[in-house]
Amino acid sequence: MASSPAVKDAVSNQNNSNQSTQQPLQHVAKRLEKFKTTIFTQMSSLAIKHGAINLGQGFPNFDGPEFVKEAAIQAIKDGKSQYARGYGVPDFSSAIAERFKKDTGLVVDPEKEITVTSGCTEAIAATMLGLINPGDEVILFAPFYDSYEATLSMAGAKIKCITLRPPDFSVPIDELKSAITQDTRAVLINTPHNPTGKMFTREELSTIASLCIENDVLVFTDEVYDKLAFEMDHISMASLPGMYERTVTLNSLGKTFSLTGWKIGWAIAPPHLTWGVRQAHSFLTFATSTPMQWAAAVALRAPESYYDELKRDYMAKKEILVEGLKAVGFKVFPSSGTYFVVVDHTPFSLENDVAFCEYLIKEVGVVAIPTSVFYLNPEDGKNLVRFTFCKDEGTLRAAVDRMKEKLKRK
Repeated sequence: MASSPAVKDAVSNQNNSNQSTQQPLQHVAKRLEKFKTTIFTQMSSLAIKHGAINLGQGFPNFDGPEFVKEAAIQAIKDGKSQYARGYGVPDFSSAIAERFKKDTGLVVDPEKEITVTSGCTEAIAATMLGLINPGDEVILFAPFYDSYEATLSMAGAKIKCITLRPPDFSVPIDELKSAITQDTRAVLINTPHNPTGKMFTREELSTIASLCIENDVLVFTDEVYDKLAFEMDHISMASLPGMYERTVTLNSLGKTFSLTGWKIGWAIAPPHLTWGVRQAHSFLTFATSTPMQWAAAVALRAPESYYDELKRDYMAKKEILVEGLKAVGFKVFPSSGTYFVVVDHTPFSLENDVAFCEYLIKEVGVVAIPTSVFYLNPEDGKNLVRFTFCKDEGTLRAAVDRMKEKLKRK
C-alpha cells in the first residue's frame, strides 16, 4: 500500500526542515548533510497531528519518583543554581561511584574517572569527539541508536557495521572476528539494546573483550537500560577481566527514574580515557544542570527496593503490550531488557516499515517507530517496527484495543 498524501507531506516537510531553499543546504557541513530531523521527532509530530497514542518515542507518560523531585526543589531553594564544576558536582560523582561499585564490584575514583554530562547523548558525543580521530575505524552493531552514527560522523570516523538479526539478534561471532583488525580503534555496544531489547550474553561480551584486548581496541558501552533487565542479569563490559582500562561506560538517570527531560548522564573511564572525554565535554556543554545533579545523587542512593519495584512494574507493562501485539497478529521477537519490543509487521502486507508506521498512525491511531532508520542499510530493517511500553497501563491497553479493532491482516 502506498503512503497517504497527508502523511507523505508531513514526512516530506520534515525532510526539508533544514533546507527550506536550496541555498542554505550548500552551507551545511558535508558530514551532516545526510542527517535530517530525527525519526522520533517526526513520529511524535504525526502522533499529535492525528491524535494517535504514542508508543513510538521512548519517554514515559508518567512522572518520576517524588523523593527525587523533592530533592531537586530543595536544591533550588538552597541556592544551588550556579554553574556546577565542569565534570560534575562532587556529591553526585561520589554517588555514581557508589552505584557502580554495587553493580559491578569495581572501585573508581570519582574525581579522576567520572564525567557528568547533559544526558547520555552528550556522553556519547564527548566520547566520540574526545577519543576518535578522523579516519579511525569504529564498529557498530545494527540496529543502533541514531546518535551513534551522527556523532561518529562528526568525529570523522570510518564506520563498520555488523548486523544483529532476528529472532534473537545474537552477535555473529565469525563476522565480528573478521571485522576487528589492527585498524579498529573502538567497538560501540549497547546492552540492554535499543531498539531490539536484546541483552548481550556473557559469552558474547567475553568474545568481544578478548578480541579487543588482542587487537588493542577500545570499547564504548551504552548501558542506560541497565536497570531494565528482565530475562537475565546485566553484565557491564568494564567488569570483565582486562577490560576496565580500555572501556568507557556510558549511562544516565532518565530511563531508570522516568526523568528523561532532566538530561543527566555520565561517563566512567580510566584517567587516560577520561581526559579525552572531559576535553570534549568542556567545549560541548562545559557543565550540567546544578540542582538536578544534587537530586540525581539522592536518586542513585535509593534503596534496592526501588529498583525491584521498577522492574516488576515494567514487567507488567511489557506483558500487556507483548500479549496484545501477539493477539493483534504481529510476530513478536523476545525482549530481554529496555522498554522496547520489536515486531515483524509483514502479516499486514504494507510495503515496508515506514509505510506501515504511517498507516498505523493515520488509520489506526497508534505510533510505532520504523526500524530501518537504525541501520546503515535501511533494507535490513524494512520488515521490523519498534513499540515502547514505558506508558501507563491504561495507555497500553487503549493502544492494543485500537489495533485489535482497526488493524487487520491483508
